[in-house]
Amino acid sequence: MKTTTNFILSSTNIFKTYKQLGEKAMAQLSAEQLFWMPEPESNSVYLIVKHLHGNMLSRWTDFLTTDGEKEWRIRDSEFINEGMKGLGDDVSTSLNMTREKMMKIWEEGWQCLFDTLNTLTEDDLGKIISIRSEEHSVMEAINRQIAHYSSHTGQIIFLAKMMKSENWNSLSIPRNKSAEFNKNIIK
Repeated sequence: MKTTTNFILSSTNIFKTYKQLGEKAMAQLSAEQLFWMPEPESNSVYLIVKHLHGNMLSRWTDFLTTDGEKEWRIRDSEFINEGMKGLGDDVSTSLNMTREKMMKIWEEGWQCLFDTLNTLTEDDLGKIISIRSEEHSVMEAINRQIAHYSSHTGQIIFLAKMMKSENWNSLSIPRNKSAEFNKNIIK
């Protein structure tokens, strides 16, 4: 990643990093694992993606002109597995959901975010927008969403790592490989 002092470019790069980390984690999972929940009150990878999608569309549509919590968003529905009967069921079949459909909503949410970021200028950073009627500068709103999306990406990674266990392919420096990694990058 190139060094920059441009806040919008830096933020875009951070969002892209977390998007890629989420995708690398999800790519390691079977279609069934995308819908697995460790217990009934937890979220599956699918539900996290569904929530991020709803949040991204709400927050980034008409970003500078309307409240970030749109009237058309039904947040509570983002945490419901439609048609799910139980943890042992083939949830992806009962939801008529596939990896491809899930990844389509993943992409749609991120594209909404990146399209909006591409329209912003440094002059916009001090403008005031609202999220649930709470005022934020544009810079604060971007930081809020970086924190939100990175926390959910971390949940996706944690779930994937838990399911893959010893078959997990590390997304960073593998355990017990720090010295080797440092040796290769430090000259």
